[in-house]
Amino acid sequence: MSADEVTHDSTASPLLLTRASVVAAHEAIKDKIHRTPAFTSSSLSASLPGKNTLYFKAENLQKGGAFKFRGASYSLSRLSAQELARGVCTHSSGNHAGALALAAKERGVKCYVVMPNNSAQPKIDAVRSYGASITFCEPNAPARAAALAKVQEETGATFVPPYDAVNTILGQGTALLELLEQTEEPLAAVIAPVGGGGLLAGTSLAAEGTGVRVFGAEPAGADDCAQGLKEGKRRPDVQANTIADGLRTPVGLLNFPIIQEKVERVITVTDEEIVDAMRLMWERMKLVVEPSGAASFAAVRSAQFQELGIQGPIGIIISGGNIDLSKPLPWVRPQ
Repeated sequence: MSADEVTHDSTASPLLLTRASVVAAHEAIKDKIHRTPAFTSSSLSASLPGKNTLYFKAENLQKGGAFKFRGASYSLSRLSAQELARGVCTHSSGNHAGALALAAKERGVKCYVVMPNNSAQPKIDAVRSYGASITFCEPNAPARAAALAKVQEETGATFVPPYDAVNTILGQGTALLELLEQTEEPLAAVIAPVGGGGLLAGTSLAAEGTGVRVFGAEPAGADDCAQGLKEGKRRPDVQANTIADGLRTPVGLLNFPIIQEKVERVITVTDEEIVDAMRLMWERMKLVVEPSGAASFAAVRSAQFQELGIQGPIGIIISGGNIDLSKPLPWVRPQ
């Protein structure tokens, strides 16, 4: 089976991993999702050596506070009535858990989520507020897999993967489709963060045939995708050490070959660069952006990106804005 055609978790027919499939996904979910705004900032554009006009796709204003709601919504739309009646399940410590729980609630579908017992309290509270049933596990992959298998055995729920599935990839790609319609002039390039890779893979599919160059942004402390691209093969594990908690996951099996084929380069950025970009977006744009959501702007500001000399407008996907406001913001130093 090729990288362009893979199966998914519902009983519906497989879809090709193409731009046409992303368009079909958007048609299926456009009434369920927010068409998030695209913002510009003259001061942030002027701060770049190339003075490129920047278009920020504000997925921090998406339902659930992150782009993940797109993939969750499309995944649910592809399930049969029988599957929906049994409910859905997933494992996640963050934005995917909340996105699936909310998407399921809106459709009247039961949702079961396996979360590590060290998950951030605001994210636990969000999942509960959407009516999902939470099963806690130890914060490691074997415990997560065992807990999810038990949930599926007891409930018959369909697993909706957080990033490594066709429907998820196609749903995430719809963000760029909208952005391309929202800009006043054609984009020269777009950049999206990469953790598990669903958003970046979907973005690259949506860019097919448009002439838009696609780049990824990844923390230097979790750079398995960038390293894998250099080595020519996917790295299955990552020893993550980064403030961007949404990007600590190794890139998925389905996503890596798509990124390998269609993404020009993955730019790595330090946590300091991420925090600086995040602060600028809070201060200049008045947008609540989480560290993972600031990675793309951090990459555009980096020397690695600027030395490419790209001329023309650049799209920046802000992946999310879910942050624990009970803790000091990362640029606030303890007294």
